[in-house]
Amino acid sequence: MSDRVKIDFHAGVADVRLNRPDKMNALDQPMMKGLVEACQQLAAEPGVRVAVISGEGRGFCAGLDMGSMANLGSAPSSKKDSTAKKEEAGQSGLLAKHGDSPANFVQQVAWGWRELPIPVIAAIHGVAYGGGLQIALGADMRYLTPDARMSVMEIKWGLIPDMSGTQALRHLVRDDVARELTYTGRIVSGQEALELGLATQVTEDPRALALETAQQIAEKSPSAIRAGKELLNQSTMVSLKEGLELEARLQTELIGEPNQIEAVMANMEKRRPLFSDPE
Repeated sequence: MSDRVKIDFHAGVADVRLNRPDKMNALDQPMMKGLVEACQQLAAEPGVRVAVISGEGRGFCAGLDMGSMANLGSAPSSKKDSTAKKEEAGQSGLLAKHGDSPANFVQQVAWGWRELPIPVIAAIHGVAYGGGLQIALGADMRYLTPDARMSVMEIKWGLIPDMSGTQALRHLVRDDVARELTYTGRIVSGQEALELGLATQVTEDPRALALETAQQIAEKSPSAIRAGKELLNQSTMVSLKEGLELEARLQTELIGEPNQIEAVMANMEKRRPLFSDPE
């Protein structure tokens, strides 16, 4: 894996850290590749029940490293050159699809966290701009410092969010708020993010709280947690009828399985449960 991303494991929790502090963890191609590979590793890693993602140094992620991506964004001299640039981006893998996911490579940098079968908590300090915000939106929960700053900053560069951020944003805030943030690129503080629905909690030490919450989740039935994430993920994209059927199917699969029985027995015997991880 790229040295742009570090992962430590402890008691079922994956501690994932963006590791480019000298550039405020800005997204260049190695960083993007490292994040996609991190998602792939966590999906296949036995015993991982929760992930916490944070940034080293002074901020979570300052967004796209425009300098490193300049060769793909320089102004074309003609329509033919513009087409060539787009083909170059596709051939370089930036727009390539990954397996059965609807997301291309760039979108997978953020959406990969939503597709993981385990919960993901983003711990945010400093800035989460542009692509950094989209990565945070891919998490299940977001803990922020009061003075953290968020922005849908793509408009500053004459662009739109293209790393899947709008797919999460539209379910978190009102439609008019999503539009205002996208059209203006204005910066939102951690406290305002909480009020708008972008943040789950505001705390002075989001990483410590995220790791504490992750440990609490890791102690619950991993079968039920995974089913809960699948249910919540799918419920935003299906009809009421399909959502109710999904709920019933997942519950039926849980009832009577070993971890569900262990949850009942542990509660009755007033002891700590000993769950097994799904294969």
